[in-house]
Amino acid sequence: MMNKTVFLSIGAEFIHGGHIAIIDRAAELGELTVGVLSDEAIMSYKGCPILTYEERCRVISHLNGVSHVMKKDTLGYEKIIRELRPDYVVHGDRWNGNSKKKILELLEQYGGELVEFPYTEEHEYSVFDSRIEQMRYMPEVRRGKLKRALQLSRRPLRVLEAHDGLTGLIVEKTQLCKAEEVRQFDAMWVSSLCDSTAKGKPDIELVDMTSRENTINEIMEVTTKPIILDGDTGGLPEHFYYNIRTLERMGVSAVIIEDKVGLKKNSLFGTDAGQQQDTIENFCEKIRIGKSALTTNDFMIIARIESLILDQGMEDAMRRASAYVEAGADGIMIHSKKKEAGEILEFCRRFREIYEDIVLVVVPTTYAGITEEELAGYGVNIIIYANHLIRSAFPAMSRVAKMILENERALEAGEMCMPIKEILTLI
Repeated sequence: MMNKTVFLSIGAEFIHGGHIAIIDRAAELGELTVGVLSDEAIMSYKGCPILTYEERCRVISHLNGVSHVMKKDTLGYEKIIRELRPDYVVHGDRWNGNSKKKILELLEQYGGELVEFPYTEEHEYSVFDSRIEQMRYMPEVRRGKLKRALQLSRRPLRVLEAHDGLTGLIVEKTQLCKAEEVRQFDAMWVSSLCDSTAKGKPDIELVDMTSRENTINEIMEVTTKPIILDGDTGGLPEHFYYNIRTLERMGVSAVIIEDKVGLKKNSLFGTDAGQQQDTIENFCEKIRIGKSALTTNDFMIIARIESLILDQGMEDAMRRASAYVEAGADGIMIHSKKKEAGEILEFCRRFREIYEDIVLVVVPTTYAGITEEELAGYGVNIIIYANHLIRSAFPAMSRVAKMILENERALEAGEMCMPIKEILTLI
């Protein structure tokens, strides 16, 4: 059989007897090439891998029966099959979407064959897999995921707000399969606006840090993706120091603080709300205090610049960006209330001319027409969809409530409601 060629794709985050069994059986068919999924390919469907591609390759290359190891950059098989033209493609007997149909079409073009082996159902292997999944919940693992994802990803990270455990599950589980690509959200944004709104309170830092931490814990208990916290102004510098310690210990990946003082009001009110920007010196000192509180290299402090919101101009925004980076900020978030992205793109262009590697964050709420691809072209690293789940939930719930009042029964409202079985499955 050694004149036959065999291809097997594997993620190989961790190897147990079930993986060894399928590799052994695949090797019996001929000369075996194992395609190890790249870090970015794994990120596309299950988040940042615990082991790097190089570490996983090293393990696979030392297994008996493996003749060759190569990088597999996508979940799909088209590129690999066209390049290698293997006699056999080996796969487990569980499939998602139309991937099996596509593989069969490609193999039929030259007479290749798909060989399916049943997944190993040994109890100890399922226990092992369960323990590996549990590791993803641990603060030590979760905290560094955002920074690692930024290092691995060739596209901007896609972040969606979550304000409780249920919305956290939506961010965690929502995926879209398109061609050979799986799209998902890379992280969660815990917004002060959404957290306050979910509690029926105004967005003026009325919800205290203890309550914010409770929200984070609710989300963390049922999800594994990294969390970026909206830290408002950061509060008093002396308090900010201890809040950073707490957030880092909890497993939060980053906090974003805005350079405003006084009673906090939502930025999209702009100058109409009488908001006041902090001095560069004071805000830089707050950044330095926050950085001094850290005990690991995983946690990120990102400075949010309000100059464009408060009509202070591009030069002020650039001056503050440079000062905040020099003070130790791991990233810069630039905000705007304009309906077009022009000033945001100008800032990004000018910022990237000076800083190639500092994380750049945008929040396209008002300028929602711009695409992720366009923002990527200007060097954006993180795109936050900051309030869309709460904004979509309120109209839907309000409409259901009105329909029940109007009809004096729930039948008509049922069309807008998720079936009970589906929500039980989600949980």
